[in-house]
This record gives sequence, structure tokens and C-alpha cells, in this order.
Amino acid sequence: MKILIIEDEKELSESIAAYLKGQNYICEIAADFNKAIEKTELYDYDCILLDITLPGGSGLEILKELKANNKLDGVLIISAKNSLDDKVTGLTLGADDYLAKPFHLSELSARVAAIIRRKNFDGSDILNFQNISIDTRAKTVLVNDKPLELTKKEYELLLYFISNKKKVISKNAIAEHLWGDDMQGNNDFIYTHIKNLRKKLMEAGDADYIKSVYGMGYKFSV
Repeated sequence: MKILIIEDEKELSESIAAYLKGQNYICEIAADFNKAIEKTELYDYDCILLDITLPGGSGLEILKELKANNKLDGVLIISAKNSLDDKVTGLTLGADDYLAKPFHLSELSARVAAIIRRKNFDGSDILNFQNISIDTRAKTVLVNDKPLELTKKEYELLLYFISNKKKVISKNAIAEHLWGDDMQGNNDFIYTHIKNLRKKLMEAGDADYIKSVYGMGYKFSV
């Protein structure tokens, strides 16, 4: 799961990123309005943490842009402004939740998880596809009711595939999702993770759902 932290307080954004990375999220940071606009236009995120007051512009304008461009990223507003008007405006513009500073990182993480569940998994912790069952809270996978041992990247890849089942996903999209800003992943790394995931699923007695689409990428389907 990929998170964008739009926050100009360096110490706060870094502490949020460190905490969420410990929860197995991939985190990117935008410290000003222009960088935030650039990132939200180029990439998709499972959840965006959005401060209202930013150098160069307002977080509410970013929220308007997201909705105008029909982006489906979840949005949690985090702001020192704790007025009812700010909260109502943000939620009216399409934010999924609002959290006033200061806050506990554990509460922030819980709210992020809740937004992702609502957005991606119909509000459930359990994601099912054929004989595969993923517990997104415990981060465990069952195939035919038996535990399947996956690496962190294999788990993220399987979750990404099932969340986007029947859609063609480009190799660049997979690399960006798995590595975020680092973009360490090249096509060889992607192929290795897909090959290993496919092998483990089939060894567990399931079918090969990962289809190569020539010149485009991959599709996860029956």
C-alpha cells in the first residue's frame, strides 16, 4: 500500500513516514503545494495525508484538483486548523476523514487503514479471490485454507494484483507501486517477484492467475 504525505513540517512528515513504513506501507513525501500537485498528477496512492496549510498554496486546492481529475486516492486531512469550518469544507470537497494536530501516530495509522479498507476492500479486512484469502490487517495469506508464506514484496504484489483484478497493469506501475520514490525495481526484479509468486500459488494448489499481456504488462484473472 502506497501513501503520500503532503506536509511541510519536516520532522512531522519524517516521523509519520518512519512509523507507517514500520506498518509495511510505502511512503512518499511532498513538502509544498507544487511538489504535491506534481506527484498527485503523475501517480496513484492508496491514501494521501493532506495538510491544509502549505508553502505555495492550500491543501484544499489539491483536494479540488484530485476530485476534478476523478482520482480515487483516499484522502485524510491532517491539519493544525481544528475549526469546524475547515473540517466541513474538507469533507464536503471529498476528503475521507479529518484528523487534527497533534495526534498519536497509532490513531493516524488506524485511520489510514480504515480508509484503505473502505476504498479498496469494501470495508473488510479480508480480501478473497477464488481460493485465495488475504487478511489485510494481519497481513497473512491463505490458499485453500492453508497458510502461504510470502516475502513482503510478494505479499504487496499479490494484494496489488487482486485489488486490480482483470485490469492490465504496466510494468512501470508495478515498479512504482512496489518501490515508490526509490524505483529500485527494474523489469528483471519485477519478473523475478512475479515468477516466485506464481510458483508459490501453483505449488499451493491454485491456478496461474497472472497473465502476461504482450507489450503492456500483466493481468490477474481467472
